[in-house]
Amino acid sequence: MISRMVLGGAAVAVGAVLMVPVAASAQQAPAPATVAKQLFKAWLKNDKVAAGKVATPGAVKSIFAYSFKAPDKFAGCSGNYCRFVHTSVNVPGDLNGLGMVVTGNKVTRVYRSRHASPATVTKYFHQSYVLGDRRRALEVATKVAVDKRFQVAYDPDGVTHFYQGCSKEPKGYSCAYSYEGGAVFMHVRGSKARGYEVASISFIAD
Repeated sequence: MISRMVLGGAAVAVGAVLMVPVAASAQQAPAPATVAKQLFKAWLKNDKVAAGKVATPGAVKSIFAYSFKAPDKFAGCSGNYCRFVHTSVNVPGDLNGLGMVVTGNKVTRVYRSRHASPATVTKYFHQSYVLGDRRRALEVATKVAVDKRFQVAYDPDGVTHFYQGCSKEPKGYSCAYSYEGGAVFMHVRGSKARGYEVASISFIAD
């Protein structure tokens, strides 16, 4: 709408400013906890269509691949990272359930406790270290092991690590990666029924 006013005998056109309210959804994304709970609820109902509305395809695939019973407690969010944990089931790794990264109005990454063999757990843990992803490492390891391994960041230009396999030791397995100047041993605990985790780490130097 254009109106006119007279200034000093001259008509001046004044453009009226039309204020259009911005939709609430465009102003602010839902809280991470809200989005995480929506995905969790869809997963409990085995509803992949509903899950796809609040999560990326990769996140949907990951949560629907979870091999344990559903976690029974929402452990809250730290920033955009939300967790659902077990209080009645003992699963491998100190992730202890599901972790979700929420970006905007969707879950973009799901971390999950894993059921795997000693060799697979070891390789997964090492790859997580190479990637610098502590949350990924916690899927298959204790916080003690993760903290010790991640004290020094992986150097892609440093020495090459060679997988040496696993051997029995009194309380489980010792799985190793060697490199020029030494080796790292991952002490794996658990059982075939429960699954395995990297419980602790030790090093040797040549």
